[in-house]
Amino acid sequence: MKKGFKAVALLVVIMLFAAVVAACGKDNKVSVGIVLPTKDEPRWVQDEQRFKDALKGTDYTTDILFSQGSSAKEKENVETLINKGIQVLIICPQDGDAAAAAVESAKKAGVKVISYDRLITKTDAVDYYVTFDSVAVGKAQAQYLVDHAKGSGEPLYLYAGAASDNNAFLFFEGAWSVLQPKIADGTFKIANSSEAEGLKGNATLERDQMSKIIGQITTNWDANEAKNKAQTHLTAAAADMKGDVAILAPNDGTARSIADVFGSDKDVKSFVVSGQDAEQASIQYVIDGKQSMTVFKDVRNLVKDAMGMALSILDSKTPETTGEYDNGKIKVPAKQTDVIVVDKDNVKSALIDSGYYKASDFQGL
Repeated sequence: MKKGFKAVALLVVIMLFAAVVAACGKDNKVSVGIVLPTKDEPRWVQDEQRFKDALKGTDYTTDILFSQGSSAKEKENVETLINKGIQVLIICPQDGDAAAAAVESAKKAGVKVISYDRLITKTDAVDYYVTFDSVAVGKAQAQYLVDHAKGSGEPLYLYAGAASDNNAFLFFEGAWSVLQPKIADGTFKIANSSEAEGLKGNATLERDQMSKIIGQITTNWDANEAKNKAQTHLTAAAADMKGDVAILAPNDGTARSIADVFGSDKDVKSFVVSGQDAEQASIQYVIDGKQSMTVFKDVRNLVKDAMGMALSILDSKTPETTGEYDNGKIKVPAKQTDVIVVDKDNVKSALIDSGYYKASDFQGL
């Protein structure tokens, strides 16, 4: 009898232990996995905290990993998150094409994939895309250059993001649609791209045509590469390619580097330079008159849209979308977030009054 009692008691203990382990496993399960490109840029570190804040007050959990500029690390991060039981993956790819293999693993595991800010290309394993309207960003940058052009025949220096980033093409597509008519009518003359010069009669560009131009003017989103390229271009520039100039810079990090180079050339009388991201350092440059404008993409709203989409999926609802993007394999349903042009005139209203930055973050505001 004693033996039987001991056996039953042991069985009960084992069952209780198994239940506790199962419960712990369930509690430790991660609902939303997030993979961001690098911890070396302020933008993505800020996104990390915003994503964490967006899940506060819900029953869901998240784990955020960084790929540090490596597509191999990115794939490893996705596998790690799949093993943690994620139901939704939010991923900003390091390289749009290379990320396809990572998200295909997620799809096989039954995970819903949201491409964040940058589009993952050439795969059907992307369920949704959350983005700023990248074509609109390029148009806004170019329109600012057009609106501030001085006379005719103004030298135009073109720069672009990384050829591995689909957004770089969308930004350039938008910019070209605004700049090309002004190149054709003589307002601008292209200073630093023989490929763009050869295609200046084309109102629209095919992907391979854009690829050739971007190949010449890419900064790879790297400030040092942008600086070196700008120095090379100015060194080679004839006198008629200096004076008052317009510069299409793809983002704030590259804009500051390019502005520093053009600002130190005594033969450049003035320049108008674009940017995007409203980075704190660039807002100070705008206030100081060193950078002309930036396109403010309120990342708080982008994070909110991405996490809202993830929560809809977790709650078995259909996420709201406002458009679609062709990724070379399928048309991906997308939610687009609005952008705002910021220059010296509206820094305070756009960035301080909205609570994005504090006035004490800047000098001379």
